Amino acid sequence: MEQNKLREETLIASADTDDLKRVFQDRKRTNILNNLEQQTLSFLVTRIPSYISSNILTFLGTIGSVLVLVGFVLANYLDRSYLLIGIFGLALNWFGDSLDGRIAYYRNIPRKWYGFSLDIIMDWVSTVMIGLGYMVYAKNKYELIAFVFVVLYGWAMIISQLRYKITDVYTIDSGLVGPTEIRIILALIFVVEVVFGGLIGYFAGIICITLFFINILDTRKLLKLGDIRDAIERNAKKKAA
Repeated sequence: MEQNKLREETLIASADTDDLKRVFQDRKRTNILNNLEQQTLSFLVTRIPSYISSNILTFLGTIGSVLVLVGFVLANYLDRSYLLIGIFGLALNWFGDSLDGRIAYYRNIPRKWYGFSLDIIMDWVSTVMIGLGYMVYAKNKYELIAFVFVVLYGWAMIISQLRYKITDVYTIDSGLVGPTEIRIILALIFVVEVVFGGLIGYFAGIICITLFFINILDTRKLLKLGDIRDAIERNAKKKAA
């Protein structure tokens, strides 16, 4: 009896492990918080109620970006302490954006290309809303930084999609920094701005400069990958001929 029970528990544990492995099979992550993030997501996917679908999670992630926008607007017209709403918004955005695809893979009902397309579109919508929020909050010449940020983040997204096309490996990170780290940095900037005030423009400028150089480096890497892919395809055609 005890041996049968032990065997059953072992089989269940093995099945759970396979399910969790499936959760992260569609992309490669290199961000510095990768291990902690995967452990957290593995914990969460097993506890999300069955009536909460991937689309609902995507919606929640978008609502998180709306809250960031609302925080900026209220901070501009009422009091900068309302920027703290943005921290909750970023957390909700991470929750929805990180779990919508993971929960589908865990439940073994993924819609790879539907989910991929929806995710990219909503990520862009979220980026625009956050940039718009900063534009409302920013003063004088610092408003331009919001436009620059949206452009640079869009550039990073394009690089990510092209890299996927060339290598067939989907990664959303640039080295040790990914969307999760960017959300944390933004949350810390909100806290500093609430405490001290008048510094967010400088931080936004630093982020834009950093994104610019990261994009330049990633673009060079992307072009090299494209060159390698071209060479492989040319050699394949020569051999076929």
